Amino acid sequence: MKQLIKISLLLVAVFCVFSCKTQDFAQPEYGGNEAGKTIKIKKVNNFRTVGNIKNSEGRILKEGKFYRSGHLHKLKKNSFKELESLGIKEIVDLRNSKEISDKPDRLPTDMVYKKYSAFNDEGDQLTQAKKLVLKGKVNGSDADKRMIDFYREYVTENPEVIRTIITEILESDQPVLYHCTAGKDRTGIITALILTILKFDKATIYNDYLLSNNYRKELVLKRLNLADNLHFLYPKMDVKVLEKLSWVETAYLDAAFDEINNKYGSIDAYVQQVLGISEDKREEYIKKFTN
Repeated sequence: MKQLIKISLLLVAVFCVFSCKTQDFAQPEYGGNEAGKTIKIKKVNNFRTVGNIKNSEGRILKEGKFYRSGHLHKLKKNSFKELESLGIKEIVDLRNSKEISDKPDRLPTDMVYKKYSAFNDEGDQLTQAKKLVLKGKVNGSDADKRMIDFYREYVTENPEVIRTIITEILESDQPVLYHCTAGKDRTGIITALILTILKFDKATIYNDYLLSNNYRKELVLKRLNLADNLHFLYPKMDVKVLEKLSWVETAYLDAAFDEINNKYGSIDAYVQQVLGISEDKREEYIKKFTN
């Protein structure tokens, strides 16, 4: 079971060429406010800046400090200047070695590239899980549970890696772009932790998280419609699996924060004990990244 939990997120990219039984699609949750500037980079999904939002102390997050996205495997050379124009000097890749090997980022030669996987790579998990899904051995309920379990484990299984990721981003003096495969789950968790450290309220944090559904809507609906039209190819596959792995849900991020509270007592304790950020350092970050 644990083996399959860790690879659930990797299945999203695979499913775009598969199909399943025809049925109605669930309505996802969407973010309500898109405060940051709209930036479109060709062939890069879910690309956006995190900025121009107000924290609980009334301070505004500076734009152009944090950028988030899906993988950069299809980034075109003629888009390199767009990244450079945003001042991005460093890429933090949250994917595991298998994902990176299959779809390496395409980047300008002078870009600083770092990779940090917060869960261990374990061989051919993706291949094994794909076979189970196509055979109908994984249903929507299974996928939902695995997503929740993944979120719980991501923030606590390898805390030293999470600490390294957070420190790398917050200590940089240049804009940083961090990403995973779809830019929604691992990237969403890291963003939620950063905004928590900077003392943004829950509603603001969750709104930014749910914006992944806004930015990925067209892509996901195309994928679901393809599955709907070609269901005869893989009739045993449960479409709910595809839905669960394509959208983000409030319950998923809840699971991450609940696990932190259960294990460490509070998010503030997690910030200090696990991430190694003292209250003084936290205030330093707040002054650095907000007005």
